[in-house]
Amino acid sequence: MLALTVVPLSAGSAAVSDVPDPVPGDGQLLVEGVTLGVCGTDREIIAGEYGWAPPGRDRLVLGHESLGRVRSAPAGCGFAAGDLVVGIVRRPDPRPCPACAHGEFDMCRNGEYTERGIKELDGYGSELWTVEPGYAVKLDPGLAETGVLLEPTAVVAKAWDQVERVGSRSYFAPQRVLVTGAGPIGLLAALLGVQRGLDVHVLNRTSGGPKARAAAALGATYHSDPVADVAQRLRPDVVIEATGAASVVFDAIAGSGAYGVVCLTGVSSAGRTISVDVGQANRSMVLENDVVVGSVNANPRHYTAAARALAAADPSWLASLITRRVPLRRFAEALEARPDDIKVVLTLAA
Repeated sequence: MLALTVVPLSAGSAAVSDVPDPVPGDGQLLVEGVTLGVCGTDREIIAGEYGWAPPGRDRLVLGHESLGRVRSAPAGCGFAAGDLVVGIVRRPDPRPCPACAHGEFDMCRNGEYTERGIKELDGYGSELWTVEPGYAVKLDPGLAETGVLLEPTAVVAKAWDQVERVGSRSYFAPQRVLVTGAGPIGLLAALLGVQRGLDVHVLNRTSGGPKARAAAALGATYHSDPVADVAQRLRPDVVIEATGAASVVFDAIAGSGAYGVVCLTGVSSAGRTISVDVGQANRSMVLENDVVVGSVNANPRHYTAAARALAAADPSWLASLITRRVPLRRFAEALEARPDDIKVVLTLAA
């Protein structure tokens, strides 16, 4: 079978390779890959910035945003041939740490977790893959074209979970949310905000195009003014930050309303410096009871919540987020950043 592989930490090593078909282990599902989402993490691994091959191997099969159909399943496991499924990315560390031992392996404390397509486990970027039923999520059949969005939706489902847990430390009745960034994470965060009945605002640096149309079609208000100006006008109760741009992060934090919760989901690049009045930021956060929380990855309950959110969403709106489909053999085209891209996916089926 064909698979997208890379030698981690070796830029330019990505290739579509012919690898042996997987043999499902005891209790595992055998899945035919349908599509694979491409995100910044994949681009960074391909660029040689990080990544870990499975022990004893040089190459790693890439891909963590999966979608497939079950080819075979053990009796009584809850899955059957033909089911549409997504594989969960992270696995708990073997010790395990206290968080992993309680099923919260997205919050692993010692860093010894593994991740499909990223850290020591082959990913889902192949024509066939296997997965344990406990790490597979069954999707509504209506998501055959868009179910590949489940993993990024699980990331924002966790972000919203964190916001609500933090907010519930006291009276919390948010009304307005500002999402900074209109990529897949930002727009899916906006979707979950709309589904919660909130007044959703999406900010992005471009003034038009498919991202602005997607926000408007969702019922959100779209902005392209500087984040400091927008936040000052809105004074949002919740901010979901999805750019990772340092200046946007600090302006979003400074602009949240009193008793606001800011959730950071974008990962910033190191080595860039900006001037920040830390004293004023501290004063504002303390006097207004503000909270800033980081969030990454997701555990099974977030995937389940994300599956419900996608099943309840407008199918045509979800389809509008997938702006390009590229065959696996032409994966290099999927890595090219184009102005109208929202989500680019690789098609895995022969």
